[in-house]
Amino acid sequence: MPNIALELGKQAASLGVKSAYGEPQDVDGVSVTPVALALTGFAGGNAEGGEGGTGGGIAVPLGVYVRREEGLRFEPNIVTLLVVAGPFLWVAGRALSRVIRALKK
Repeated sequence: MPNIALELGKQAASLGVKSAYGEPQDVDGVSVTPVALALTGFAGGNAEGGEGGTGGGIAVPLGVYVRREEGLRFEPNIVTLLVVAGPFLWVAGRALSRVIRALKK
């Protein structure tokens, strides 16, 4: 049986940019290329009884690159933007309130 860690490493090496950028699609004369944040992880091991391994990943759609006659433009995924902006605004608000409270003293 081949070493599972080496096999997982070979598969992970082929992910890279292919998992972040999708194939360009033509929709009504407009070229659309999807963009995602792709995270993958793999683990392998060798125990007394044999070898084992696991892997997993997640892809978060960030938006699309749209190529029209006017040029290339990135259009973000609004849902993802709101999901990321919510916690960021909460942390920024908490930090700002602490700064204001410290300045009042």
